[in-house]
Amino acid sequence: MRPSPKSFILDLLSTLKRGTMPVGALVEAGALFGIGANNLRVALARLLAAGQVSRDERGRYRLGDGTRPVAKRLTTWRDLERRTRRWDGGWIGVHLATADPKIGRSERRGRKRALDLLGFEALLPNFAIRPDNLQASVGEVRDDLHGMGLPASDLVFKVSGLASAKDAAARALWDTENLRKLYRTLLSELGASTSHITDTPTHEAMVESFLVGGRALRELVLDPLLPDEICPSAERRALLCAMKDYDRLGRAAWAEFLNGYDVPHLRGPIDSRLAVTPGPHGGVQGTDLVGKDEMQP
Repeated sequence: MRPSPKSFILDLLSTLKRGTMPVGALVEAGALFGIGANNLRVALARLLAAGQVSRDERGRYRLGDGTRPVAKRLTTWRDLERRTRRWDGGWIGVHLATADPKIGRSERRGRKRALDLLGFEALLPNFAIRPDNLQASVGEVRDDLHGMGLPASDLVFKVSGLASAKDAAARALWDTENLRKLYRTLLSELGASTSHITDTPTHEAMVESFLVGGRALRELVLDPLLPDEICPSAERRALLCAMKDYDRLGRAAWAEFLNGYDVPHLRGPIDSRLAVTPGPHGGVQGTDLVGKDEMQP
């Protein structure tokens, strides 16, 4: 599936390092993916109106404030392994305030995005949970969740002392067999693309690195970072290591193009869809900043 004009713009702008990008760069890059100039300009105008991108006095664009919490998570994917600590068997819970009349469709969407990005799953209809194995404190996790869209009326708290049956049910919420299979599949895809991409024309390497690297990145960003007691982490670490190497190929493929437009960049552009798509992780899935319906076959 190729990216929609909206998700493509957001992903390209997420590569910036304290800089901006002219519309000409967005149009030229979009053409490589079959995105017409008019469609891209319309999408850009809508993102600007929604506050998802902003424009400086020169007419160049950067991400808007509304996308920053998610974009920050994308640009720090290399630090995944530093986000966890040894698990003591405890949990972090979120009670969903479903009766709150202020929570509409937009708020529910923000809730799904936040819970997805921090690896929560539904243990009960109005109660989501994840292992308390993150380096971040419960208060910091709470702030991250609310920053990414969790409604303020949803409660976030430490959970301990679950009955053995509930604890076993909680540990089984994540489909770890499929998750490990996905790690292996993505690792194989990155290896095959690495062997191929070095001998392809630059424009083809730009497209391939965007799409192939994006698939791996989406899953890393969405990874629930489970403790070894629930899902062994060796395969995830191998995928992360391979993705770091592949990202260097992506940077090399895109460097001449981005430098030609005077665009300082943190990484090679990657199809993150900012960044939540259906995956193997369990219950709450399928949300992104521009909507599943924006993805194009």
